[in-house]
Amino acid sequence: MADEPRLARLVRRARTLRRQRDKLVEELARDWAAALRGQGFSPTDLDELWAGLTEDAVARLRRAPETSSPEAVRREAIEVIARVRERVEVELGAGG
Repeated sequence: MADEPRLARLVRRARTLRRQRDKLVEELARDWAAALRGQGFSPTDLDELWAGLTEDAVARLRRAPETSSPEAVRREAIEVIARVRERVEVELGAGG
């Protein structure tokens, strides 16, 4: 099983990348919650904000040289922005 050490390295790398992504999501959510807190945005305003951020993320990722297929890029951007949004909404709901 010559591939086993390589597979183990890939699994460790994937876990490390996931932890890094989770940390970035938490940091982004804190920053966005702080920026949005008390601004008086309506739910519609916030929906438009998240939609715009998603589209911007998709466009930026598609321009990156090492990107995957357009659909994979879009799915990843949607997932990350949704995670940030969820945490922001929780934080705003908890602390106003």
